[in-house]
Amino acid sequence: MWEYSDKMMDHFRNPRNVGKIEHPDGEATVGSLACGDALKFQFRLGPDKRIVEAKFQTFGCASAIASSSALTEMVVGKTLEEARQITNQQIADYLGGLPPQKMHCSVMGREAMEAAIKNYETGEKTDRNLEDEVLCTCYNVSENEVRRVITENQLTTVEEVTNYTKAGGGCGRCKGKIQAILDELHGMK
Repeated sequence: MWEYSDKMMDHFRNPRNVGKIEHPDGEATVGSLACGDALKFQFRLGPDKRIVEAKFQTFGCASAIASSSALTEMVVGKTLEEARQITNQQIADYLGGLPPQKMHCSVMGREAMEAAIKNYETGEKTDRNLEDEVLCTCYNVSENEVRRVITENQLTTVEEVTNYTKAGGGCGRCKGKIQAILDELHGMK
């Protein structure tokens, strides 16, 4: 059984900002019910272009619910540029930490927020750049997302990448590609 902080459990048992925003300025859905986690994130801006409301709906585990709840609290009052600077590690830290196997939940929150901001800026309703090459077909994780998560979180093993993204956690065929990216980013090739 995983160890969860009291704050993480509070956000799971009493999630903040669950629901929908009528006429949101930005919204996005990431993840997939097929892989067990899906998250819809919405926000509304005030006249000063700061986020005045953020809501979520999620299908996922306790960590996914708590991470989504925490993210909505973290972004309110911020500009889009300030919100864009929030990292998945900051979401996990806000909750008092997450077990390594559940870090993908904080990554999913960050992905949803970035996609919602992109939706506001461009009108696009996709969770990622369509030109991104999918690295893990089991969990629909792009190569660019793997690279970003490795770099931002100083990951060094395939197991860590799987914990943060789920990539490599299905059939395992992409584990060699993940290792090659790790080697490249850490100057081993």
